[in-house]
Amino acid sequence: MRPPIFIYTDGSSRGNPGPGGYGVVLKCGGRELELSGGYSCTTNNRMELLAVIKGLEAVKWTNAEINVCSDSSYVVNAVNKGWLMGWEKKSFSKVRNPDLWQRFLPLYRKHRVTFRWIKGHAGHPENERCDALAVEAALRPDLSPDPGYDGGSTV
Repeated sequence: MRPPIFIYTDGSSRGNPGPGGYGVVLKCGGRELELSGGYSCTTNNRMELLAVIKGLEAVKWTNAEINVCSDSSYVVNAVNKGWLMGWEKKSFSKVRNPDLWQRFLPLYRKHRVTFRWIKGHAGHPENERCDALAVEAALRPDLSPDPGYDGGSTV
């Protein structure tokens, strides 16, 4: 039996849209991994969702027990309140960030994932670390544009 995986995530954008970044902290069985990256023009919600995707992509086995902790109501509510399944039934028409949601779904279905919302900027150590990683990534001078950002979304 493999231990549960805890994925902590945060996204940031300096302007919305603007330069943005994501930060991820994965913890499992006493081990820890940090991930981050960013784009020159993106949105906060895209970075919040991309952080979760990057965390899930880092898990190398299937059917893992994964606990995602995020301060993004957008991401947590989409999953926990069933909005995502409704969007999928409508082929993601009129949904923001369809490219990322379509990338997320196979990863989500590959595991046993639960989502928990945590208040951001409230002293939660892993969330604070993710925020620092995301902000640092958004400030890198060599960022390329977000290939999936269509320029029309400000959320």
